[in-house]
Amino acid sequence: MMNKTSIPVPELPRCMPEEQGIQSSAISAFLTRIKESQLALHSFMLLRHGHVVAEGWWAPYSPERKHMLFSLSKSFTATAIGLAAAEQLLSLEDKVISFFPEETPGNPGPRLAAMNIRHLLMMGTGHTSDTMEEMMKEADGNWVRAFLQLPVDREPGSHFLYNTGATYMLSAILQQVTGQTLLDFLHPRLFSPLGIINPVWDYCPRGINTGGFGLSITTEDIARFGQLYLQKGMWNGRQLLPQEWVAEASSLQIENGDGKPDSGDWSQGYGYQFWRCRHGLYRGDGAFGQFCIIMPEQDAVVAITSGTQQMQEVMNAVWELLPAFNDTQAELEQQPDAAARLADQLRTLAITPPVIRSFSAWESAVNGQTYQLESNGLQIDSLAIAFGDNEARVTLHDQHGGCQELILGRGAWASSQVRLMPGPAAPDAIMSSFTWTTEDMLQLTLLMVEQPFIFTLEITFSEQSLTLTQSANVGMGEQEPVTIKGRILA
Repeated sequence: MMNKTSIPVPELPRCMPEEQGIQSSAISAFLTRIKESQLALHSFMLLRHGHVVAEGWWAPYSPERKHMLFSLSKSFTATAIGLAAAEQLLSLEDKVISFFPEETPGNPGPRLAAMNIRHLLMMGTGHTSDTMEEMMKEADGNWVRAFLQLPVDREPGSHFLYNTGATYMLSAILQQVTGQTLLDFLHPRLFSPLGIINPVWDYCPRGINTGGFGLSITTEDIARFGQLYLQKGMWNGRQLLPQEWVAEASSLQIENGDGKPDSGDWSQGYGYQFWRCRHGLYRGDGAFGQFCIIMPEQDAVVAITSGTQQMQEVMNAVWELLPAFNDTQAELEQQPDAAARLADQLRTLAITPPVIRSFSAWESAVNGQTYQLESNGLQIDSLAIAFGDNEARVTLHDQHGGCQELILGRGAWASSQVRLMPGPAAPDAIMSSFTWTTEDMLQLTLLMVEQPFIFTLEITFSEQSLTLTQSANVGMGEQEPVTIKGRILA
């Protein structure tokens, strides 16, 4: 098997913003807006005329790290369908049930029977609620069968509903047709030509890539994908993706709102797993601010990763950049002071570890103690804390006998590999710090540098016990803090 990391990947060309018709001061204003609005970006890359004119990572995020894309994954899944259609492996008019005779109900209703691949792509399946939650409950892990058994209440193609289960079905159809996973199918056709190395994609219990979520790649990888669409499928002189597909996927296929310019960017219509935007733009996006924004009129691409609930505000900040794009190919006059200020801003982007009180007298009292925790959803059975001069080590024992160690810097980030979420997946890359908020309250900040999540653990100590409260920066729906009590293990 070919080593996918053996071929060196050329970077996208870099240059000053003015060389591509953008003032450095406009990008500085964007970064200031992001900071003042506390929009919690993790990375930002701006391309114009195929050149990276600005890029930055909020430390400890960094360029080489992959970042979980959530629903931005959907745009890659749709691209795979476009490639498969170009190879005549399938047609957008093919009926969904035709691929899965064994999972299809004995008497499929007329709406299910009418549903085709195009309906899956445009989020027009006829369902009235997202199917994904019910699919994931299927006891034997057969998500395809679960999807096909759910009621289809509207005529396919007549009604928009954002439906992650529909994107999973695209992945399942592709695997059924090709005998390859979505990830393997895309390697020679998309990822390798674009220089996207070792992408990671989650899969369902039956080994089908999840399609609608679960892809992790770098910020520059997102930018390359956007540039491919901006160039109408052309890459390094080769037509990777049919130009007709790019036009179709990026254009309005189904209405999802009133379409008025001032009604926000989730009501401008939907293509094939791409959202239409105001100002004639389009985008792929994922929960908590993962963006690939394509700007055809400006010949520009914006790639962003984040950990925010304010996705519309992030887009609003990007739209404020639009007047700065010079509509000619001419270079702008260099402004050395503005360029220096922008370079300094980009160099010093950071998420600063909280520092309230560096030390507490409680450190000596709890140092090395093990605390037995009450039964909890985090599945932590006990924890022990040991303090050093510049770091703390928290040892976590789970309810199945497993043991993990979390390293935290004293007012600084320290690196660990710990699995925070229950389940069998590999450990997460975490940067952690600690501070004392009061004499008896220890605050741990756990930043998952390949995901949007930051967990805050506040531990209040008393003579023989502790109270631990965990909260997160973002989450699906209302996120109530989790409180757990524990006592010193005799």
